[in-house]
Amino acid sequence: MNDGKEALGSMGNDNALACLAKQPRLIYEYFRQLFAQVTNPPIDPIREEIVMSLECYVGPEGNILAMNPEQCRRLALPTPILSLNELAAIKDIESHYPDWRVTTIDITYPKSEGTAGYVKALERICSEVSSAIEHGFKIVVLSDKATGHNRVSLSSLIAIGGVHHHLVRNKQRSRLALFIETAEAREVHHFCVLLGYGADAICPYLAIEAMLKCHREGAVHEGVTPEKIIYNYRKAVNNGILKVMSKMGISTLQSYKGAQIFEALGVDDTVISRCFAGTASRIKGVTFEIFALDALDLHEQAYPTRNDVQRAGLPEAGEYHWRDGGEPHIADPTGIAHLQDAVRAKNQSSYDAYSRNAHDAIKNCTLRGLLEFDFDKAKSIPVEQVEPWTNIVKRFVTGAMSYGSISMEAHSSLAIAMNRLGGKSNTGEGGEDPERSHKKENGDSMRSAIKQVASGRFGVTSFYLSDSDELQIKMAQGAKPGEGGE
Repeated sequence: MNDGKEALGSMGNDNALACLAKQPRLIYEYFRQLFAQVTNPPIDPIREEIVMSLECYVGPEGNILAMNPEQCRRLALPTPILSLNELAAIKDIESHYPDWRVTTIDITYPKSEGTAGYVKALERICSEVSSAIEHGFKIVVLSDKATGHNRVSLSSLIAIGGVHHHLVRNKQRSRLALFIETAEAREVHHFCVLLGYGADAICPYLAIEAMLKCHREGAVHEGVTPEKIIYNYRKAVNNGILKVMSKMGISTLQSYKGAQIFEALGVDDTVISRCFAGTASRIKGVTFEIFALDALDLHEQAYPTRNDVQRAGLPEAGEYHWRDGGEPHIADPTGIAHLQDAVRAKNQSSYDAYSRNAHDAIKNCTLRGLLEFDFDKAKSIPVEQVEPWTNIVKRFVTGAMSYGSISMEAHSSLAIAMNRLGGKSNTGEGGEDPERSHKKENGDSMRSAIKQVASGRFGVTSFYLSDSDELQIKMAQGAKPGEGGE
């Protein structure tokens, strides 16, 4: 709100996957953006801004094989993120351009219908959108503003994806613009998933109203006007969308919209085939019924049926930082305390406690933690045929992290540890001090066996190259989920 920049995190996300979470999650979190690796070189959305664009034409497309002046009558949006005033103007466009008819379709359903009402509401919405096309409407706005004590909202992603694929199956998608007016979407990832599954424009009205409330309560910097707050928010979101697009080598929103460059994690085929057709979902999982239960659970938190004492402010779910009673994290305070005591006091019992804690955390948060060995079917072999550990550790390698990213102390300690084991440590792209090639007095070596080369930078010399056991050359620097250099 204050500086127009997206919030950055540095340590990754170690909380539980959405499909393993103990608390209900938004459906966006079941999707992961794909990214280009070597074959499609990435774009730098900041330095190559001249080729990036969020401008998009929306509305009926007509026959692309016939040249017709009517095909030029489309609505140009400079950004897919609409303000409250812009959405109001679009809803009123018919008063100035009578042939541009707009209708709003409610994506909520009565709470009394329970989980069965979820799919029934989706069927109704799809039917109403098709009917709107037949009646000549050019813009359909899907809205959850009717959400209240007795009405539960469909997820905006389920609504958009369901309607988009319904229209594609019926060969009607190019006959209208599909907008979404939602309280659910607020983060860059949310907007990207909505755009990727067919939304033409999004109005995050609750996020905007929450920021305006912050302004009224004096929770923003002095001198920042309501207009500036909304401008900063949209600027941050727009830059975030460009950054996400660039990871796939895509430069225009027109190419990104409806491209479905995502993979689902823990979503059942019944949901995929209906709302996200063509998306990979390798482990199946959550059905419409479970999504409906999550929607009812979140609705109960917002509109409780009992008049319990409500604490001020929203509950802290522990999504980004560990919170007592919140989502589990792989790295939690208990485990870190055990590790610190084990290292500082050489305490074996503390290390054993840390190991148990880490094992349990991985079981609660990751897919690999759910795997178990089937010992019953195992066939034992003579120990003489088992590969010795000294050969196995030769295949152990560390991640390619530069000393600038994890500190010289950590970087050199990893190198010493891997050299003692007989494995290989990696310099990362930050180079390595030639002094580290000399052995220490106690015989330890801080030399990294694997040397990286990235664009010929960071002290890549003939000695650096010749002193390696293995060379790694980065072919598409930046084509990764992380934000190197930030």
